[in-house]
Amino acid sequence: MEKRLLGQSELAVSPVCLGTMTFGEQVDEAQAHAILDRALDAGVDFWDTAEMYAVPARQQTYGATETILGNWLARNRSQRQCIVLASKVAGPSRGMPWIRAGQGMTAADIVASCEGSLRRLQTEVIDLYQIHWPERHVPMFGTLYFDPQQERTQTSILEQLQALDGLVRAGKVRCIGLSNETPYGVHEFVRLAEQHGLARVVSVQNPYALTNRSYENALDETCHRLGVSLLAYSPLAFGALTGKYDDSGILDAQAPRGRLSLYESVQKQRWARPEALAAAQRYNALARAHGLTPTELALAFVYHRWQVCSTIIGVTSLAQLEQNLAAWQQRLTPEVLQAIDAIRWELRDPAQ
Repeated sequence: MEKRLLGQSELAVSPVCLGTMTFGEQVDEAQAHAILDRALDAGVDFWDTAEMYAVPARQQTYGATETILGNWLARNRSQRQCIVLASKVAGPSRGMPWIRAGQGMTAADIVASCEGSLRRLQTEVIDLYQIHWPERHVPMFGTLYFDPQQERTQTSILEQLQALDGLVRAGKVRCIGLSNETPYGVHEFVRLAEQHGLARVVSVQNPYALTNRSYENALDETCHRLGVSLLAYSPLAFGALTGKYDDSGILDAQAPRGRLSLYESVQKQRWARPEALAAAQRYNALARAHGLTPTELALAFVYHRWQVCSTIIGVTSLAQLEQNLAAWQQRLTPEVLQAIDAIRWELRDPAQ
């Protein structure tokens, strides 16, 4: 695959990124290493993880994904320079006290989390280090509205940025990025970096799928004008856009195994809303009507949008990986793209 530069950096990444949050939960270490081997062989050398993974987040599996990746890297030292490795510092706790005490995310927290990730990953540097979700109150993970009365911020954006800049200057991080951010957040991180001569964010990792195109509501313009790249996550809407739940509800005893059917915590999230599942069925039917699989339609749409620098795919098997890779070759016709927009005009973004 051709490489693309992240933001205004010199960090070149593959346009398909391997997400790893299933490693350590749905995928054991042997399976994970086989997936990593095949991804690298196929040219997918951009891998994304986080300190809080595996998902769904549990104390017993905290850090398991990074540990699995670290064991692969330890056994394949000669390949480390071929891989762009991304990880994330968790934001304020969100009910996960095993990550850190309290509700904040201080500068010291950022440094300590990075050190922990470096140990688990068994590497001297993380190529892209991201803030997993904002420290301040923002609408995210399915919350629709900003409410200033819920603000509980303890660490300013400038302090967070200074901590990240310190990691870059120490050689522990090459580039920095954001995740689950808003137009204000992206703009403020860039403004302060330029004002104070600090490391500039190169990317934002946000949801982008047929059932959630909220990135196109102003954040795409912000990132385009500021030179910040989008890393699109959940392009298959936790499996809803593969079509596997079309014939049975996610709560049915006969439902296929997957995050939406296996985990009660996931069933309470945006991708499992009745409206989101109904919209997914509409897009899946559109795919079949045009001789495509639902997976091909959903991934081809995200893969080749001008807004997207790299698309993060998550898989639980080599077969899923092959399907996702094959979809890279698919290009949607103007007729199909027009039909997609017609559905969105009617249903908007039910998984926002």
